Amino acid sequence: MVMNGKNLRFWLFFLVLGCFSITHADGIPGLDKIKHIIVIYQENWSFDGLYGNFPGAEGFSSPDFHSQQVDKEGNPLTVLPQPILSINKKTKVVTYDNRFPADMAVKPFNLMKYMKSSDKTGDLVHRYYQEQEQIDHGKMDKFAEVSDNGGLVLSYFDATNLPEGKLAQQYTLCDHYFQGAFGGSLLNHIFFITADTLVWKDAPKSVRAQLDSNGKMIKDGFISPDGYLINNCQSANMPHDPKTKPEELLPAQTIPTIGDRLSDKQISWAWYAEGFNEAIAGKADDDYEFHHQPFIYFKKYATATTVDHEHLKDKDDFLNDLNNEKLPTVSWIKALGRNDEHPGYSDIAEGQQYVADLVKTIQQSPYWKDTVILITYDDHGGRFDHVAPPLRDKWGPGVRLPLIVVSPFARKGFIDNTVYDSSSILKLIETRWNLKPMNERDKNAAMLLNAFNFNE
Repeated sequence: MVMNGKNLRFWLFFLVLGCFSITHADGIPGLDKIKHIIVIYQENWSFDGLYGNFPGAEGFSSPDFHSQQVDKEGNPLTVLPQPILSINKKTKVVTYDNRFPADMAVKPFNLMKYMKSSDKTGDLVHRYYQEQEQIDHGKMDKFAEVSDNGGLVLSYFDATNLPEGKLAQQYTLCDHYFQGAFGGSLLNHIFFITADTLVWKDAPKSVRAQLDSNGKMIKDGFISPDGYLINNCQSANMPHDPKTKPEELLPAQTIPTIGDRLSDKQISWAWYAEGFNEAIAGKADDDYEFHHQPFIYFKKYATATTVDHEHLKDKDDFLNDLNNEKLPTVSWIKALGRNDEHPGYSDIAEGQQYVADLVKTIQQSPYWKDTVILITYDDHGGRFDHVAPPLRDKWGPGVRLPLIVVSPFARKGFIDNTVYDSSSILKLIETRWNLKPMNERDKNAAMLLNAFNFNE
């Protein structure tokens, strides 16, 4: 049975506010029971894109749901543009996805009506300025207009009974969790470990975005006009995509990361990336995504010739550390493209099974009894969601994402309606081990506390 958290969050809020004002673990009874946190970090799905039909969650049947989309003049769309399967990069020839009708209604549609969960779709644009246009000041009505893949933005897989959805039914599903920053993978991966972005003040003009006098983008780029990272690029550190022009490699960065905070307190941690060992040997798997490895962008963890093998490891090392009882206190797991659920080069069934198998392996280990597993995504991948994100700062938060909390301490069959963003995961780690916050974003974030019941 799925229990909705709306009635609980009010008294929990006052209980936490009134009784647990101290922000370290000793001030929150039961928090010190958590000995390990493992984050499984998947790719590119909005909450509505996977769990719009999840029973009891804020989804398609909620009173506030709407799917109206407008064109650039603000006129309501009457039909959805036909989804695109691919665009030839050289000829710009568009191949439409004929699995889908050309005159679908402007409302979410189930992909499994037209394809299997093991099939692939085209990809969708998900970049810093474009996402803000899609959100349209909280109206959430320009996803189709701004997208480069028409009606695909309103498509969804009903993941309720897929492998991760079954975990959400059994444990806690957070239905108001938002990506930390607007846009795509790299900026959100960086926010995931810093609650901040990176800087390149003297970046060449060729990589900078340009805005008109009204602040509207007239030329895209991966560095903002004032010199900050906003879209995907490669690091000057190795490994990086060897096809990248040298002048477009982002210089090694020095701002603090959550890894630094953990190391300062001598708390063990590691980022486990599937295919990492092959990548640093110069034989990267075709599905290895260099910009999905955020610590590589920092001077402290990698240089042009050496890599920090204590903290940056392969996914195979995770399994070895788990089996040999050498698992660090905090872990992140990043899959190869074929396993990360990313539309365009992964299928949802294979990616979800990959996650479920990881969870099962952890549950069968001695670590399960005191571990929290967090399953979430880096960004919405350009897909529609109807819930407007909260207003924080110029970086975000962006569109709503799924977050599943799997743990002996997680509430069972529970939907947590608390407003979180990716900084909330940092806040949980920082509070549990009494670490200094990165900045105001994670310092003021909600902490995922409502997802737990330490008395069960």
